[in-house]
Amino acid sequence: MPTVLDRVDAVIVGTGWAGGIISAELAKAGHNIVALERGKDKNRNDYIGVKDELRYDNRFDIMQKLSSETITSRTDLDETAYPVRSKKEMQSGTDLGGGSVHWAGGTYRYLPYEFEVLSQTIERYGEEKIPADMNLQNWGISYEEMEPYYERFEYMAGISGEQDPLAPERNSPWPNPPLGETPPLKLFKQAGESLGLNPFQTAAGNMSQNYENPDGEQLNQCMYCSFCTRSGCDFDAKSDPLATVIPTALRHNNFELRTNANVRRVLYDDDSEQASGVSYIDETTGEEFEQPADVVVLAAFSITNNRLLMLSDIGEQYDPETREGTLGRNFSGVFNHSLLGATGFFENEKFNLYMGAGALGASISDYDADNFDHSDIDFIGGGIIEIRQYGYGALESSQTVPSDTPGWGAEYKQKSLHYAYRNLHVRYCPMMMSYWHNYLDLDPTYTDEYGDPLLRVTYRPTDQENNISQFGVDRCHEIMEAMGADIIEDDEIPDNFNHIYEGGSYVGGVVMGDNSETSVVNSYLQMWDVENLFVVGGSAFPQLSNSHPTNTIGALAYRAAEGIEQYLENGEALAEDAGEN
Repeated sequence: MPTVLDRVDAVIVGTGWAGGIISAELAKAGHNIVALERGKDKNRNDYIGVKDELRYDNRFDIMQKLSSETITSRTDLDETAYPVRSKKEMQSGTDLGGGSVHWAGGTYRYLPYEFEVLSQTIERYGEEKIPADMNLQNWGISYEEMEPYYERFEYMAGISGEQDPLAPERNSPWPNPPLGETPPLKLFKQAGESLGLNPFQTAAGNMSQNYENPDGEQLNQCMYCSFCTRSGCDFDAKSDPLATVIPTALRHNNFELRTNANVRRVLYDDDSEQASGVSYIDETTGEEFEQPADVVVLAAFSITNNRLLMLSDIGEQYDPETREGTLGRNFSGVFNHSLLGATGFFENEKFNLYMGAGALGASISDYDADNFDHSDIDFIGGGIIEIRQYGYGALESSQTVPSDTPGWGAEYKQKSLHYAYRNLHVRYCPMMMSYWHNYLDLDPTYTDEYGDPLLRVTYRPTDQENNISQFGVDRCHEIMEAMGADIIEDDEIPDNFNHIYEGGSYVGGVVMGDNSETSVVNSYLQMWDVENLFVVGGSAFPQLSNSHPTNTIGALAYRAAEGIEQYLENGEALAEDAGEN
């Protein structure tokens, strides 16, 4: 029998940006809360002095082990899905702070069009512009409503930014000035301007200067050491939950953090239609506990949020055959067709590519969202063009050579040394749409170490992905040509889905909206059918815009925290269901 613990105001599952923000906000408001993290306890000391490309970039040390729990993957409804077992093929964060610890730091606000993509597309181009198999839908919230929550996240995280010339005017400036402009970024900007485009410095979760956030947490100026992506920052120079919201929450006695706590079910009462808490296993002892709570917050990775609801039999599972149900619907964010572009090799210019930071870069939004006319273009939406100077490691730098180079021998050695300082990549980060045939459900065959079904992903790209990717590659080629590269090689558009889930920006399945017929949660991420259950994170996205979700996940977490506080005070639904009117 599980041990039943004392009731709390709220129990929060997951400690990434979503769970960390809600923990900090509810703790500051004086509520008694418990946060549960299935991974290990971590703090800054765990990353001090660890600059190890092999450990983090090649062996994915801080990613979830897939031997005990993973996903299964297939392309079509009549196929058998098989487990994804390699960390290289699926990178999902683990331990305290979750995937937010290893994010690169690229920070973009989604544009007004992206929140109202269905209605604005129809208004400008007509319904016939939307493919029949696309589940395009509005978010149930506008950019104007999101703006103050974006600002709260950006100031908490100390984002270093520069205004995008094509974005709406900000109510407040970025909290920190942009990161330094390096020669590759300057070259990219000059090329963009020569083509009549509007480049700007990429907003970054890497500090351009020492910064104290509104909660009093101190972040330090970035040293451009290059160990950002897939690594934890050892200097508190990258904004992540370990440097910001988790320490803020821990300063309050009404907040309790439990690590190695693997939540297996949300406890649900059919009679009251309320969640009563969660059950979890202590991974260090094997003991099972029940944590009762007035409010349950699922703030884990989007895949985990979906699976927990399905295992708990909460929500109406989406059925692709009938197109009925909402849970598991609109899965997107697979990077199969994202981040493609053009690589340029330079004979007479050398760049110091060994220094860098996760979001040290420059961007162009002229081809993002609906910033350009789509009347005669065979896709919807757009994406950000960007160049990043992450900082090469020794292993990575030897792999970037022209494609006609032999894979070994004297010529390979000569060219790998020659081009190590002489190659740049420009990429396109497009919207990734949702379709009736891309969804999540429980696998009928494969189980985890506890005997529970794994989550099954059914995903197949369409002409939309091929067309938008090719458009982006062509634009990147033009920019690389203007940058003066001597050799330009375009990335190839994949023929089909290769079942590799890199990138970590998987979204959907518990999507938000203004009615229960097409969404699972409202704009406060409160479930329509279970008023004391909030599901926070990328799982709420109806579709993925420009491949960079973190700023929007953070902003929605602040809105959800506001909604949870209102619910704890009033015990009422926070939004009206337009589908019932």
